[in-house]
Amino acid sequence: MDPALLWQTHYAHPLPWAQQFPIQSVPEMFAATAARVPDAVAIDFLGRHYDYAELASGVRRVAAGLAALGIGKGDRIGLYLPNVPHYVAAYYGALSLGAVVVNFSPLYSVDELCHQVEDSGARLLFTLSATALLPNALAVLEQTRLERLIVGSVAGALPAAKSLIYRLFRSGETTPRPHDPRVCAFSTLIDNDGVYAAPAIDPEADLALLQYTGGTTGIPKGAMLTHQAITANARQQRLVDPHDGEVDRIIGVLPLFHIFANACVLNRTVLGGGEMVLLPRFEAKATLDAIQRTRATALPGVPTMYRALLDHPACARTDLSSLRVCVSGGAPLPVELKEAFEASTGAVLAEGYGLTESGIAAVNPYEGLNKSGTIGQPMPATAFRLVDRDDPHRDALDGEPGEIVIKGPQIMRGYWNRPEAAADAFVDGWLRTGDVGVIDEDGYVRIVDRLKDMIAVGGFKVFPSQVEQILYRHPAVREAIVLGVPDLYHGEMPKAFVTLKPGATAITGEALRDWLNPQLGKHERVVAVEVRLNLPKTMIGKLSRKELAAEELARAASGLAADGAAAG
Repeated sequence: MDPALLWQTHYAHPLPWAQQFPIQSVPEMFAATAARVPDAVAIDFLGRHYDYAELASGVRRVAAGLAALGIGKGDRIGLYLPNVPHYVAAYYGALSLGAVVVNFSPLYSVDELCHQVEDSGARLLFTLSATALLPNALAVLEQTRLERLIVGSVAGALPAAKSLIYRLFRSGETTPRPHDPRVCAFSTLIDNDGVYAAPAIDPEADLALLQYTGGTTGIPKGAMLTHQAITANARQQRLVDPHDGEVDRIIGVLPLFHIFANACVLNRTVLGGGEMVLLPRFEAKATLDAIQRTRATALPGVPTMYRALLDHPACARTDLSSLRVCVSGGAPLPVELKEAFEASTGAVLAEGYGLTESGIAAVNPYEGLNKSGTIGQPMPATAFRLVDRDDPHRDALDGEPGEIVIKGPQIMRGYWNRPEAAADAFVDGWLRTGDVGVIDEDGYVRIVDRLKDMIAVGGFKVFPSQVEQILYRHPAVREAIVLGVPDLYHGEMPKAFVTLKPGATAITGEALRDWLNPQLGKHERVVAVEVRLNLPKTMIGKLSRKELAAEELARAASGLAADGAAAG
């Protein structure tokens, strides 16, 4: 089978990209929807509704407010926000002004934030007055070239009754600096008439998003995504959805700062004029309540979310019959979890696949043959090939696994200020994924291995080299290896292995773990630090992970076998 035609086996849209996806900027996409369905609900935030007309007004006022601060085309604007209405208005407002959005995870430490703010050259950062965010944002303001903070309040986005209660008991918010001209309230920013001079945007040339990824080296890199890449990916998702045009109410609990939610929740839903039910963070009971309250039709998520929903006592008494399709990504979806979730809800749980550099690249069909254990088929106008793992310029041998490489209109342009890394990411014009897979006779792709050392923790990526760098700061640590170990809930969790310097024998693994974890993001924290006399090395003396990984897999398998024997 010609790899370039693999997508045609199910998605019969054999048109060239230019015909199938005419060039379109993100502001054009948003404006078209707001004009078409101004009265449709765009956002449900804990019961408060924002229709597209109201959202469009907020977007225009964000753009006008940023313009008044001297922000213009090409400037990088950071979003350090959870899933709140401020995010949506700031995202489309910044893009309407021709600025480039840079997403920052609320889980980042100050050091991580500082590095990416400096690397991206972000001039301004949106955040909230929450105690979990504002102190970090203020620290970044002092330690980097960042010029301004725009600080929103969750209370102002809530329904009136909830807002009053929140203000009376808002122990979770702090007041931004009232006399610091660099700190501006979100409400002040948007206190204008919404009039601004919209710049000309070239969707194929102009950047819309800098999305940071660690890549294969663990060094954060900004994937450069154009306007056309983002709007094409949204349109690709609509083409594969047999329910396109029907009621579309999606649970937005995946973090919008992540490429999965940016593509699958935000832009895809706005393109179709659907409704996003935003939840600031994942809690199983709150998510179940939101599905039942809103009669949601879709729930994109990661496997750990679906497991948590099924395991919650309230699941059995929650009406989930409105769900039609749930897309799982970020980590492999266990077959038993897929089957259990589908049996409990009646919804289709379809596994998909994507990268920071590619958006949504493949998904199992929502109707028809849905192959468990695969990531489905490539998206429309997207081609997958398998190349030799040692020489990516050659195709893999027939029937043999190979590294997956991708082409499509949604692929990144390169890495921000890192031309060498960008060159390494592509081979003969194809994006290298670092994942090893096989493609069956129906064009379904199954990932069998990965070339990268990154650890997938419930959909989040953890880069061992970054954790190792911190471990090496401890005066007792001589050598360190961090790898992912099997975890029934998260899929994988980081674990560290160390050797100690002479004379440091009194330090324990528990003490090292307690020292290390407070310096890491929540998703990066290790389950254990194991002290060893020696760590495995390659023939040239390089520290080797594979022996330790094999030990941990054997240990996990032995534990499962013991549990099974005990149960028997």
